[in-house]
Amino acid sequence: MSEQVSEEVITEVEDGVLIVTINRPEAKNAMTKAASEAIAAAMDRLDAEDDLRVGILTGAGGTFCSGMDLKGFLRGESPSVPGRGFGGVVQAPPAKPLIAAVEGYALAGGLELMIACDLVVANAGAKFGIPEAKRGLVAAAGGVMMLPDQIPERVAMELALTGDFIDAKRAYELGMINTVTEGSALEGAKELAAKIAANGPLAVRVSKQIMKESRGWPMDERYDRQGKLIAPVFVSEDAREGAAAFAEKRAPNWKGK
Repeated sequence: MSEQVSEEVITEVEDGVLIVTINRPEAKNAMTKAASEAIAAAMDRLDAEDDLRVGILTGAGGTFCSGMDLKGFLRGESPSVPGRGFGGVVQAPPAKPLIAAVEGYALAGGLELMIACDLVVANAGAKFGIPEAKRGLVAAAGGVMMLPDQIPERVAMELALTGDFIDAKRAYELGMINTVTEGSALEGAKELAAKIAANGPLAVRVSKQIMKESRGWPMDERYDRQGKLIAPVFVSEDAREGAAAFAEKRAPNWKGK
């Protein structure tokens, strides 16, 4: 395992997984400009380094993220990165899979960080909400736009207009999260990441790309557009290696090409 520590964000590498931890537990991991910039840099690293297969985003001290740092907001600071958005990720997530590991609260911008991730593992005691309206604000970092794409629209509307929280059981029932753990959400996320990292990296990346982009494709163009993206995967060295490994009853040795 390797580790890099900045003042507000810790990054670690473990078995091809980049673990990014928001490290402001004294402030419930409220997002600052510095933390956003550090997360953006970590996302760039995730996509740039071939040995990294999956990312995990989590928070220190038993909280995922309580949203924007309001003290910074009052000073005129924006916890966003140009081109990347709030938290360095909501506007432009990485091409590789990103898992949120949620303990405690994922609120406001914290929920928006979470739903910008591809998969979510949460502890049974976690709470979720976009309470911005209670402060005279709008969940503008994707909450009011992205949440209705991920859960029923009327439920998303209720969360946005009331600012109420829901628990992990309800979030799971709505399909907002993938897995509820009784123990560490991070350990659960590592288990999920290991399953993804064991698969062909080209296939994983393109599968994510198609699932994200195809919703906006015209129906009569979908298979043509998909075909252009998957063609390089099907003629790749990894595709041949996957077939050979299956025939030879062994684990594949992926090269990512």
